[in-house]
Amino acid sequence: MENILIADLSIPEHAGAVVYLLNEYAKDDMGGGTELPDIVKKNLIPELKKRHGIIVVLAFVDKNPAGLAICIEGFSSFACKPLLNVHDMVVTPEYRGRGISKRLLARAEEIAINLGCCKLTLEVLEGNKIAQAAYMAYGFEGYELNPKMGKALFWQKKLA
Repeated sequence: MENILIADLSIPEHAGAVVYLLNEYAKDDMGGGTELPDIVKKNLIPELKKRHGIIVVLAFVDKNPAGLAICIEGFSSFACKPLLNVHDMVVTPEYRGRGISKRLLARAEEIAINLGCCKLTLEVLEGNKIAQAAYMAYGFEGYELNPKMGKALFWQKKLA
């Protein structure tokens, strides 16, 4: 039996599932291929609890953690409305191909609509063709403000 729900990080089963699933994502090639450091595993839940605008969606299959979407509320200055960014998303290998990512995205979309958001956003690696196909099938696409200027790029600068 499958269950998609908004995590309550004060429930140990939910908190443990978040750490487990994010670690599984980190160990995958798409997550960098390295297990999360112990300090992250220890502090992830307390740090998530401190922040407003973070919503964690969990998927369980027969009470086993199967998928995760960590969503962060942002703001679109051009639309003058909130947006919801699907920041981290994973379905563990044993549960892939069952439509769980679609149901996680559907729950994220439901949350975004209830928050009055103008859009859902996410980033995906160029090499993650399976995730790209799933996101496109759900209606995501690269965005542009002006076609002659091209699609937006997502960049980062790591800080010490």
